[in-house]
Amino acid sequence: MDRSTVNSEPAANVSEAADDGNENEDSSARVGIALILWGALLAVVVLCAAGSFIWYWLESHPIGHQGSSVLIRVNEGESADQVYSSLAAHGVISSALAFRISDLIHGDPLIRLGAYDFKKNSSFAEVRSLFQSGPNIFFVTVYPGFTVAEVAAEVGKVPGHSETAFIADSKRYASLSPFSNPGTPGLEGLLGTGSYEIYPNESNKAILGQMINRFDQIAAKAGLNQAAAAKLHMTPYQIVTVSSIVQKEGYIPANMGPVARVIYNRLASGTPLQMDSTVLYSLGQDGGTVTKADLKLNTPYNTYLHAGLPPTPICFPSPTAISAALSPPSGKWMFFEVVDKNGTEAFSDTFAQQLANEKLAQARGIP
Repeated sequence: MDRSTVNSEPAANVSEAADDGNENEDSSARVGIALILWGALLAVVVLCAAGSFIWYWLESHPIGHQGSSVLIRVNEGESADQVYSSLAAHGVISSALAFRISDLIHGDPLIRLGAYDFKKNSSFAEVRSLFQSGPNIFFVTVYPGFTVAEVAAEVGKVPGHSETAFIADSKRYASLSPFSNPGTPGLEGLLGTGSYEIYPNESNKAILGQMINRFDQIAAKAGLNQAAAAKLHMTPYQIVTVSSIVQKEGYIPANMGPVARVIYNRLASGTPLQMDSTVLYSLGQDGGTVTKADLKLNTPYNTYLHAGLPPTPICFPSPTAISAALSPPSGKWMFFEVVDKNGTEAFSDTFAQQLANEKLAQARGIP
């Protein structure tokens, strides 16, 4: 037997066995690496998921207490994303994206137009609850010529407030105004014109305080003080009363200075003011025609029967009316009449001139 032939076969078997062993080892190594990679990938996914959950949880449940109030307006045509961005920009929520994600879980909230009193650092649940309740900031505007009764009617429309209580509190807190007259308690004429925001649970005292402060600012800017009033032989409160009549009788700014002069001229001569606006005030009317029966009413506000100023202002004057009362133009006018449909008034020194102006008004179709 050939030894080399016999020995060659086992050598081949040994080589093949070694190759198989190497292949098995390589395969096991690849499987191991794959498992490691899949394990690492799974760990990354788990960590990302956990991180995302923690991020979302912290965003939707902020650490710490709610902060100060923030007014957020939702305007017509504004999208939910724009509202969320506004909430995030003002610190109500930390992330508009997180809130949008929460919509996928809880559904889109009903967002109604209006103004909301949000708190900084609010949870998503708190934000959603407020959206569900609807706007909670209301606006009241005090227009020049308004009275306390008219403002009370507007405040009474705000949830949690009543017209009657506001009127009562306007008397109760009259002393808050430095211009108030102790002899005639009330804030007629002493609330500043303009728009006011009324927040949830805001008291009448707080609302009145804002309005009083606004008037004080307006009065200061117009130069109304003790010294300025004394130059006209008036008290500041009387100047406000004159201003209120100027507001009602003057209609437009161009008339107000001359109307103030007519008032001062009549007071100086002892002539009754004979102002329809004061009679209408006693009747609780804002404008309208004064009848012969109305002119006979014996009230302190009937300036046809009683000389001098009425006991209180009859409305809230505008800054223009206050300025007119403080700095009226020179003139001897004793009468005035509306002679144009744009509100222009003609002023006269004598009753004969007044009658002529009344005829002119009638000819122009002005009642």
